[in-house]
Amino acid sequence: MTISIKLRSLLQRVKSICVLTGAGISAESGVATFRGVDGLWSKLKPEELANFDAFMRNPELVWEWYNYRRQIVHDVKPNPAHYALVRLEELVKEFTLVTQNVDNLHFRAGSKKVLELHGNIERSYCIDCGKFVENVEVTTEKKVPRCSSCNGLIRPDVVWFGEMLPEGVFEAATEAASQCELFLTIGTSAVVYPAAGLPMTARNQGAYIVEVNTEPTEISHTVNETLLGKAGEVLPQLITILEETRK
Repeated sequence: MTISIKLRSLLQRVKSICVLTGAGISAESGVATFRGVDGLWSKLKPEELANFDAFMRNPELVWEWYNYRRQIVHDVKPNPAHYALVRLEELVKEFTLVTQNVDNLHFRAGSKKVLELHGNIERSYCIDCGKFVENVEVTTEKKVPRCSSCNGLIRPDVVWFGEMLPEGVFEAATEAASQCELFLTIGTSAVVYPAAGLPMTARNQGAYIVEVNTEPTEISHTVNETLLGKAGEVLPQLITILEETRK
């Protein structure tokens, strides 16, 4: 992997960065991709579980699946890529991290300004009164959690098929993308909209677009620079360049 002279020069003076992360950055921590679950769940399509109608038909089954996914997340830890982004936030004056991931690893690593486009699997809320609930426990005796205030069904705070993104989150992401000098797209193929439109929003406003991925993607030909490799190895190198100019 070679970092261009232009990118090195930009890193030495950059004041505003927007980052978009996808499943690839979490895969380096051992988080299986949405469609990569083995065993029982491989026989069911995600679309059959991750939608509101499926939840209302069989909340026990949906919660069993999400409890399985939550356990996977609990058992992994942030990797060097997550920590590099924490450091990047400390070094740059204006920084926004936009993620398509629901695994909470960015917050666990220490990132503060994070926009979660698809929610957070470690949060839940009541479908009736909207009350947010932390640390929901699903057991063999209590397979479907209910709200302590109104007894409504509790659901995971993730965006399901057919649902809108959280109010205001994508708007904030678009604003950050349109105002940054450098836009990093990390571990995502950037083909799922509306998130896929953020790199081009940034580029249309004059930002330098850098893709970090283990292999070329459908947007590789449209970005300014592609850095092939694991995010956990590439990002620390970018941080080193930044730190050297900010001593």
